[in-house]
Amino acid sequence: MDKPFAITLDPGSSLANRTGSWRTSRPVYLDRLPPCNKQCPAGEDIQGWLFHAESGDYESAWRHLTKDNPFPAIMGRVCYHTCEGACNRGQLDAPVGINSVERFLGDEALKRGWKLTPPTSESGKHVLIVGAGPSGMSAAYHLRRLGHRVTVQEAGPLLGGMMRFGIPKYRLPREVLEAEMQRVVDLGVTVKLGSKVENILATMQDGGFDAAFLAVGAHIGKRAMIPAGDAAKIIDAISLLRSMEGEEKPLLGRRVVVYGGGNTAIDVARTAKRMGAEPLIVYRRTREKMPAHDFEVEEALQEGIMVKWLSTIKQAHESSLTIEKMALDSKGFPQPTGEYETIEADSLVLALGQDVDLGLLEGVPGLEVSDGVVQVNANMMTGHAGIFAGGDMVPAERNVTVAIGHGKKAARNIDAWLRGEEYVAPPKHEVASFENLNTWYYADAPKTVRPMLDIIRRQSTFEEVQGGLDENNALFEARRCLSCGNCFECDNCYGVCPDNAVIKLGPGKRFEFNYDYCKGCGMCVAECPCGAIKMEAEEI
Repeated sequence: MDKPFAITLDPGSSLANRTGSWRTSRPVYLDRLPPCNKQCPAGEDIQGWLFHAESGDYESAWRHLTKDNPFPAIMGRVCYHTCEGACNRGQLDAPVGINSVERFLGDEALKRGWKLTPPTSESGKHVLIVGAGPSGMSAAYHLRRLGHRVTVQEAGPLLGGMMRFGIPKYRLPREVLEAEMQRVVDLGVTVKLGSKVENILATMQDGGFDAAFLAVGAHIGKRAMIPAGDAAKIIDAISLLRSMEGEEKPLLGRRVVVYGGGNTAIDVARTAKRMGAEPLIVYRRTREKMPAHDFEVEEALQEGIMVKWLSTIKQAHESSLTIEKMALDSKGFPQPTGEYETIEADSLVLALGQDVDLGLLEGVPGLEVSDGVVQVNANMMTGHAGIFAGGDMVPAERNVTVAIGHGKKAARNIDAWLRGEEYVAPPKHEVASFENLNTWYYADAPKTVRPMLDIIRRQSTFEEVQGGLDENNALFEARRCLSCGNCFECDNCYGVCPDNAVIKLGPGKRFEFNYDYCKGCGMCVAECPCGAIKMEAEEI
């Protein structure tokens, strides 16, 4: 008898009466979104390039990666790799070392001289980019590949923006930065260094630009209202880090106090240590509340950096500082206690955040500035048609990865706008959760730890702190990927199907189901390691 909620199989099938002749649901192959891909602020197809890497095809992996991000050697050093925090393998043993493999691919490309893919056609359109930092140079790369003429105007003397002037050499060697910047220039991007844009509308009109992307970095250090004597030496953190790029290094003295709790404060303290000083970080809250990334704090402590928690600076003198102790209230907020102490200090470095110079935007109709940043719509365009913005200039977390993602997103929207269209991002698949996986399939594989420079050299030189993986380690690490949500042709479904309903389509083509044979038993779903099959109710 026909069943209204079921699909009845052909009674003539040789298997129809062996496992039942009807089903209420059927298996379907699907692609789920890996959580690492979803998490990446630069929008990398992480699982996609790991697939090439784990087969040993490093150039294909690098080319797949650079479709989204042209700076893997840089990112492999300075990205905070939040993708690894989302990695499903972290619930099995330890996350895949995505950042380690990215760095290996970036370094391999520099060693082997791989070049970025040039544009195949020219659009005739000309785009101005203001700022040669991560966001600006990312946009330049993507716009150039889309066939547009690109001119980058940079107020500073060198490429890199805050990557150069805000990240110390022990984290990002300058030869790596310069090589990956130059590779973008080699695509045909025009760069004008020492060329500050004073008025964006006038510059666009004079240069005949069709659109502009504003990517000025946060180069202005915030000040604090700290009473200070005339002889007190106070400097902001960004000015200090910028001066490290020059031939004359700043004279800080031996006793250096850094005021702040972010990554910049850590960078300044570690820089001062390498210059022979005895740095002390003063922070008004506890370590748990410190905005700096925990691994950076830990590395600083290993290098002998001292931290004075729950403290604030009340006054600066010629060779000392007055510190007030703080205490947490019932809600966890620091409150003054009225208890003071004096500490010796030759200089005070303020690491309290940075602002962007928005002077170039004066008089631009429709453009809105709020809380020191430019307001943009979902397409990265400001209130003035044809002027887009990203990176430190817009409301967002300020780091290199986010900035690179902004550059890519802006480029796609600028390209669409220049063609009189609107860019619509393709829909995303559902996320592949850990519950979708059958982890019994995967072998134990402990994470490969990157080597660290010894403490003595870390305290006294600007050599790179963290080493990279060699080819064997990188290959092993790439192969730890679980391929969450996407078929990697393990043949499990083919092997366990009791009805021979799974058809192999050949290498790289995956499988399909023969529903004339399938009884909907769900064994393929139960045995798929990566969660690339699900059961769907039959349509009545």
